[in-house]
Amino acid sequence: MQAIFQVTLPFFALVLCGYLAAQRRVLPEAAIPGLNAYVLFFALPCMLFRFGASTPIGQLFNPVWLALWIGAALLVVFVTTTHSLASGLGLKDSAFGALIAAFPNTGFMGVPLLVALAGDRAAGPVIMTVLADLFFTSSLCLALAQSEGAGHWREGLDKALRGALSNPLPWSIALGALVSVTQWTLPQPVMQIIKLLGDSATPVALFTIGAVLWRSNQAAHTRTPARDIVPVVVVKLLVHPALVLALGLLFVQAGLPLEGFALGILVLAAALPSASNVSLLAERYGADNGRIARIILWTTALAFLSFSLAVRLFGVQPG
Repeated sequence: MQAIFQVTLPFFALVLCGYLAAQRRVLPEAAIPGLNAYVLFFALPCMLFRFGASTPIGQLFNPVWLALWIGAALLVVFVTTTHSLASGLGLKDSAFGALIAAFPNTGFMGVPLLVALAGDRAAGPVIMTVLADLFFTSSLCLALAQSEGAGHWREGLDKALRGALSNPLPWSIALGALVSVTQWTLPQPVMQIIKLLGDSATPVALFTIGAVLWRSNQAAHTRTPARDIVPVVVVKLLVHPALVLALGLLFVQAGLPLEGFALGILVLAAALPSASNVSLLAERYGADNGRIARIILWTTALAFLSFSLAVRLFGVQPG
């Protein structure tokens, strides 16, 4: 565990630094959107491009991994939405609860953390989950959220898909995959720019997560009962990875080509905390952003221990 904590502690400590910097006003609140934009449009795309360019195309779009991840996401969305509706929440808030239960923070946190823990081989499965969640999980949940009332789920689905296509992350992965397939060699100055920006992605992204969490909680003006928070936290940190593991073992029993290393990485990706950008979506769509922000905060805080324990259970040896 000591070797695991030596890797995971700095990642979660940077999130805490971002939270405290925003809370203490060392980082002005007005600077947070710019910091987030730098990560989303410059640093993270360059990092994902580099991983995409160095990863075999079969790993980026592996159909067995994709079926496993989407299958588990469907179960998480169904379980969480059903429970939330039974608890008296509306469809919109239930759908957003399902989104943060099924959408881990693989982009800002998962790719660099799992690569640091398990090596470059982990990049393929994790990047695949980023694509699946951007295009499938988020689109499904946003369509559900939009179907409340007037029932314009098709409009909601169309809006969600257009939002995914406007996100620079899948395009950077696609460009990296194209370079991987064609074996193109970019000019050295261009690669150096990409390297410099990509190298800044991990620390700035983690710092930004903390700052965004603080801002989201500041914007929350309503008190949320624990019964509307705790079940989603449990689903995200425990049920989601357990479902990925159970489905993966069923796949193996069925004779599908799923190696133990890839299954372990997918389970660890599911054990990550909720994606921090969901709070921005909740605010944009008029959901209970206070509830969403608090769930993200708790999953991020508790994941330091739960995720590290999951790494230990799967026998991942850092370095």
